[in-house]
Amino acid sequence: MSDIVEWEIPSFAALKKESEEIRRRINHFRQSLGRFFVQKQELIDLMVIAAVAQEPLLLVGPPGTAKSDLVLKFKESLQISEEDYFEYMLTRFTEPSEIIGAIDISKLRDGQYIRRKQGKLPTCRLAFLDEIFKSNSAILNILLTIINEKKFYQDGVPEPVPLRILFAATNEIPEQGELAALKDRFVLKVLSRSVQDRYFQDLIDTGLQSETYRVFQKKPWAEGLCSLEDFFKAHAYLSYLFAERKGTGENDLQNDRTKFFPNDVFREFQRLVKTLVREDHIFISDRKLVKLYKLFRIRAWLFSGGTVTKSDLGLLAYLGESMKEIEHLHQKIPALLGDN
Repeated sequence: MSDIVEWEIPSFAALKKESEEIRRRINHFRQSLGRFFVQKQELIDLMVIAAVAQEPLLLVGPPGTAKSDLVLKFKESLQISEEDYFEYMLTRFTEPSEIIGAIDISKLRDGQYIRRKQGKLPTCRLAFLDEIFKSNSAILNILLTIINEKKFYQDGVPEPVPLRILFAATNEIPEQGELAALKDRFVLKVLSRSVQDRYFQDLIDTGLQSETYRVFQKKPWAEGLCSLEDFFKAHAYLSYLFAERKGTGENDLQNDRTKFFPNDVFREFQRLVKTLVREDHIFISDRKLVKLYKLFRIRAWLFSGGTVTKSDLGLLAYLGESMKEIEHLHQKIPALLGDN
């Protein structure tokens, strides 16, 4: 029997009444967090969008470009308890016990294959996995099950996991075919770039201030502007909207798309996808298209209240499956949208 207590989803009426205040708190949170970094607002915005969508986000970039610091300050800003958070740096030698808990020897004597999962990935709500692509095949299978199905197996019996927000990081994206399934689970992948060339002075000043905070054990970013529950409520509210549907035919159909995704913007979405698939050979699965819709809507809700605009389609710039594709889309999508 699982001992995980699931978060209870409030009613749509209750969430609707609170939705604008939740949106205000989350926006205040993301803007405030950006003050403690140099030119990382783009990444913070994506972290917030992914967290509301409950979709995993991959941070890509060389060491020393604030990937881990972004996640740590994100977690501390939400004042998440240690019980709700798990982080680990993976290597090819990482064993399953390090991620999902060691085998309980006392129960093994009774013929039960039970892991002591407390404090590990199966009991957290927010996780950070560093160097995720260095995981071995045993870890890979465990991660895919947890990410895809939100469950793991105890003595052959599936148990639900409370994980809702997952950030992962890598210094590079490997080309190995066995990692394709894991890469595909990260709809959005964003490059964390070095900022020293253009923002040398800001980097020194902000970095020195950060070192001072560390010495004196201060965390001014942990302002309590919003909570993990705010992200859960935002996700639930938007899920209610996604589920709304009236009418049966094409002429009288009313759903989330007809309400919040104008026809001209939707056609632009289709055009961009066809261009990326045919001209740039970017792989976009049917599943990923549906997830992209959700991410567009969540960005639109956060930034402007709900209706998707062309600027929201800019999330297509983060679809790259390799370093080459990431750099290419970073340039091409703004050009296609007329932002250049």
